[in-house]
Amino acid sequence: MNIDKHIAHWRNGAEEDWIVACDLIERGKIRHGLFLAHLAVEKTIKAHVCRVTGGLAPMIHNLVRLAEVACLGVTDEQRDLMAEVNEFNIEGRYPEILMPLPSPEEAAQYRARIEELLKCLNSLF
Repeated sequence: MNIDKHIAHWRNGAEEDWIVACDLIERGKIRHGLFLAHLAVEKTIKAHVCRVTGGLAPMIHNLVRLAEVACLGVTDEQRDLMAEVNEFNIEGRYPEILMPLPSPEEAAQYRARIEELLKCLNSLF
């Protein structure tokens, strides 16, 4: 198994998902944009899981749990953001659990906060 190949796969996917997430949020497609923003963070953390463990990332979507598996020393603020962003993953997968859609202003704030998180996570490589 080539771990470097898996890490590159996760990181490249995260970058692509982040670009699309930002575009969707800017165009007012908030639900799908935030779903892909979650996915970008998830893939970035899964790259860290591969890097730290030398194995494959688990097939889970919970960002807080993945950060624990990757032994990432996240701050309380980052952990709280990951917990909030987890909601966008659940809502995107299970439409019967529709939550109130964030306003465009709230979505822009999430975008900025997630971008800072991604910068921090990417600086660890």
